[in-house]
Amino acid sequence: MGRPKSPQLTPERIREHALVIIDTSGLEALSMRKLAEALGVRAASLYNHVATKEALLHDVANDVMATVDTTGFDTGWITGLLRWARSYRAALAAHPNLVPFMASGPARRETSLSRADAVHGGLTRAGWPPRYATMIGASTKYLVVGAAMGSFAGGFVDDAEIYDARFPHLRNAHLLREHAAEIDDDSFELALRALVDGLRVQYEQVKAHADDSGG
Repeated sequence: MGRPKSPQLTPERIREHALVIIDTSGLEALSMRKLAEALGVRAASLYNHVATKEALLHDVANDVMATVDTTGFDTGWITGLLRWARSYRAALAAHPNLVPFMASGPARRETSLSRADAVHGGLTRAGWPPRYATMIGASTKYLVVGAAMGSFAGGFVDDAEIYDARFPHLRNAHLLREHAAEIDDDSFELALRALVDGLRVQYEQVKAHADDSGG
């Protein structure tokens, strides 16, 4: 009887299993040994496809960023910014345990850099000066990452007695957890719309200044 074949290893399969471990057990739970066990192979076999654990994390992050939509900038900077922010938040919120790794920046990740390039290019083509485009990208990232890190509404205990006597302005806080998803979504939209509305005013000022200076 021939020896049983080892499960076929592909970069895609390795990344998929790595993300499952991260999603279910946390970022620190991922190790090459644990990943190899999940794949039914020896840890040494993984190194034929992945150089290091950090390289693997960058590859996984690239897969997550591939779902982020930057095509809206073809229509206009506001459409582009809204679509990018919403899809960016959805991508990160689907894998909150990976957010701390991704929040540090794009590093050398091809997909992350391509999305950053698309955002910056979309803003500058619309007339935003490069420095403003950089700050808009950073401001939107702060909003998105914060929203994806966890639930604001879900952080309150559903026990009315905790709030009634000592915190009267929070007397309905015990109801937040029950409606956490709705409140978190609406809160993100409120903040995003406020950002865009403020940027719209700033945009007109930037254009007016450019016109006055002959730019």
